[in-house]
Formats: sequence, structure tokens, C-alpha cells
Amino acid sequence: MTSRHLENTVAIVTGAGSGIGRATAITLAKAGAHVLAVGRRPAPLEETATHHPGIAVHSADITADGAPQAVVKAATDRWGHLDVLVNNAGGTAMMPLAETDATRIASLLALNVTAPSLLAHAALPYLRRTRGTIINISSTYGHRPLPGAAHYAASKAAIEQLTRSWALELAADGIRVNAVAPGPTESEALTAAGLPEETVTQIKQDEAASIPLGRRGVPEEVATWILHLADPTTTWLTGQILAVDGGLNLT
Repeated sequence: MTSRHLENTVAIVTGAGSGIGRATAITLAKAGAHVLAVGRRPAPLEETATHHPGIAVHSADITADGAPQAVVKAATDRWGHLDVLVNNAGGTAMMPLAETDATRIASLLALNVTAPSLLAHAALPYLRRTRGTIINISSTYGHRPLPGAAHYAASKAAIEQLTRSWALELAADGIRVNAVAPGPTESEALTAAGLPEETVTQIKQDEAASIPLGRRGVPEEVATWILHLADPTTTWLTGQILAVDGGLNLT
């Protein structure tokens, strides 16, 4: 999209220091939005901001007490309103049942389910005023089994059900809620999950071989569809889970 339908809108993008989050922040800014790029690490956020003057940064651990409210306040104090919340931040955890423990489950759910919920809660009064939109980032594995990482898949399934439920709950306020479910996409997620380099390479090769279009995606391809969902002219679409996965969902 080359239009500037997001001119003067305000968007929050979490997990904006790399991958899909960085691509989304840049894509929304190029479409005219003021973007608050949120992440834990200041240096990658600053790198994201170098790509467009419409991007400001806010370093925060969104799982910390009070962080969701602080993130929303940072955006609304700076620009006066809020139109778009992109709940992109999340973590991957390889956790076979034999190695599962309560601490790892709680940490994963805190990042992948609780933090997006509390961010949406904090943003809700502002989104009601602008009849804005929430875009959640799920995964192919929100609706496909993932042996060895069942709790990650379950957390993304939760995001998809939150999307559908919030869409119905907030429809009367004119707030649209949708999700994008990317297939395997080039990012730092596998490395960040603590996997050795040779394992990451093998996983990427196996994933590419399983995708009908024959390759893994790139973040910009996912960001394009997040932009479509954020566009205020997309007025009659809510409660949908959009699979952007090279056809993997068909197999």
C-alpha cells in the first residue's frame, strides 16, 4: 500500500525492536501514522526509529506491573489520542511435556496472553473515543498442533479466542479486533528461544519444505497485512484470524 490512509493516526506496536514488530512500525509510519515502538531493549528500538521520523520509542518490559498503563500513557501524552494497538510482542518456548514446569508456563503466558490483555485494557478508553482497532499477532500454531511446544501453541490459541471474543464485545463501540497468524517468518525468535544454531538451521529448512509456496516469509510481508487491518477504511472486518503463511494452513 502506498496511500497514507493512516495520516495523523497514532499506533502502538509492541515487540518493535526486530522482526515483524520492526517491519510493522516502519510500514505504519510510512503510511502516515505516529508510531510508538515498544520493546525491552533500547538499542534495537533506536535502530527501528532510524528508519522513519514518525517512530518514537518506549523501552519497557510489558509484563512488569504498571507497564501496560505506562505504554498507553506514553503514546497519549505525546500525541493526544490512540487509534491502533498492535499486540506483537511474544515469546517462543520449546517445552516438551516431560520438561514442563510452572515457572516456564507462567512466564510464557505472562508475555503472550496476560500482557496483550492488559495493554488492550489500558488502551480501551482511548480506542472507544477514536473507534480504533486492536490487531493481535497469533501464529500458524494458534490453530495447528506443535509437539514439543504445546504451551506456546496454546498461548497463541488463546490470542485467537481473545480476538474473536473482544470483537463481539467491542463491536458496539465501533472497535474492530482482528489477528494476523503468520507462518514461519524470518526473525530472531528461534535463536531467542535458546536453540543452538544447527537446530535453528534445520528447523528453518524443514519449515520451508512444508510450505506450499516453498519458503519462509519475511517480516515485511506480514506487516503489509497488519497495515491493511489498521487502515480505517477497512470498516467491515472484525473478529477474523488472517493466515499469512504461504499456504501452510491448507496442508
